Amino acid sequence: MAESRHSLFHQFAASDWDGFLKGVEKEGLRVDANGFIAQTPHPEALGSALTHPRITTDYSEALLELITPVFSSTEAMLASLRDTHRFVQQNLGDEVFWSASMPCEIDGDQSIPIAEYGRSNIGQLKHVYRQGLAVRYGRIMQSIAGAHYNLSLPDSFWHKWQQLTGNQDALKDFKSDQYFWLIRNFRRRSWLLMLLFGASPALDASFVAGVKHDLSRFDERTWYGKHATSLRMGDLGYHNNAQASLNICFNELSTYTRTLDQAIHTNWPAYEAIGTRRNDEFIQINTSVLQIENEYYSAVRPKRTTERAEKPIQALDARGVEYIEVRCLDLDPFSPVGVNRAQIDFLDLFLLDCLLTDSPRIGDDECQRLDDNYKDVVASGRWQELGVCQGGQRVPVGNAARELLDRLQPLADLLDSWGKDETYRSALAAQREKLQGQEWSVPSARVLASMEASGLGHRDWVLALSRQHQETLRSEPLAPDVLADYQRMSRESLAEQKAQEQSDKLPFATFLEEYLRS
Repeated sequence: MAESRHSLFHQFAASDWDGFLKGVEKEGLRVDANGFIAQTPHPEALGSALTHPRITTDYSEALLELITPVFSSTEAMLASLRDTHRFVQQNLGDEVFWSASMPCEIDGDQSIPIAEYGRSNIGQLKHVYRQGLAVRYGRIMQSIAGAHYNLSLPDSFWHKWQQLTGNQDALKDFKSDQYFWLIRNFRRRSWLLMLLFGASPALDASFVAGVKHDLSRFDERTWYGKHATSLRMGDLGYHNNAQASLNICFNELSTYTRTLDQAIHTNWPAYEAIGTRRNDEFIQINTSVLQIENEYYSAVRPKRTTERAEKPIQALDARGVEYIEVRCLDLDPFSPVGVNRAQIDFLDLFLLDCLLTDSPRIGDDECQRLDDNYKDVVASGRWQELGVCQGGQRVPVGNAARELLDRLQPLADLLDSWGKDETYRSALAAQREKLQGQEWSVPSARVLASMEASGLGHRDWVLALSRQHQETLRSEPLAPDVLADYQRMSRESLAEQKAQEQSDKLPFATFLEEYLRS
């Protein structure tokens, strides 16, 4: 079946292929001059975190999130992301934009300020949701940063693809079905991304103060995983027992939204014991396994742009899947913008092949094997004797990775023949180079090697690298018209937040009740 879908794709002509639509959401902490998490509010020059289209915050007031518009080229997307970084860097004063996924120095939960979004009902809802994350999981886990990659294919592709496959469904249903086809194969192969792009093998000792772990000592204030690729995606990162009980189904849209909806409406005893208020202040949205859909941590999500006050699963059910969000990417600490071109182009190739390869439904047994592969590579991916389960047998991780890369070569050749360049062959070659020789040059290995060469632990090494990136970006002033555009967005976002606050008439408790009832 894999050959048949690939052969169908070969029936496209170069003139039929309009490429990919793509965007990035890149997180990063603001830190003070000593490498401690910033205690200052979101800089006013960056506008309103609630309404700014490109600059917001994630969990913490100190955790910036930079968002690109949708682009049809990697080059244009990265240029936009770099412009946003330049604007941010010009407005941080003495603070530094942290370039690694694992956080700077912290001092327990209370050192991590929860993001504030003003007094509008939507702003308060966002804050209460984050209060809920704090009482459920603690704030420390929420100080981790990453990059999310959003990808879709244009309707010109879907019309042609539907014609070639002979499908007669409504276009929105066909697209949703095909995106879930992609997602199932993504889950089968996501361990490869952790090997190729995992870049968080070490962390500052303050992150695990008082916590039992099995990490090794790097120096007096740094711990690391001997063979780890991504501590961010392991048990010390985005992990909790309540969510481990979920059985979210990624086989098709209807079961995905139904199982998520069940989680939002199923009480969890530990959260019931906490309650939703403390001294008349809301501390979580509800006492369910999930407060809202976004609380579910997964390596990939089907997404649909929501309308004001619309819930993600409502948008998905009403209008189908619009794009795929890859959520498992660590920040590339060696890049001033946290991602790099070869990585993005490879992801396009990787995700397209997930769509073009046979993708049967995933049963419970396979689901467990896929989860085990992912966890094993996160924890021990640089151990070349590690085996991953492929086709019912254990295969050395390096062999399995090279086999997956080899299968992408014909698709890279086809796309480059259409584009008359070397984009995808070069991106594929860059990943192969990481797995050559006795000592792999995957990002997690490069991080540890660079730390060792510098003689610095995690905090001081990342701080030095972050300052280098800051100097680089500050030495590239924005063009006057681009700077004026960012300043306009900041002004307008502040005005929009104020207008929302003035127009809200419902008390927040009533608003929340209606929101939950919807």
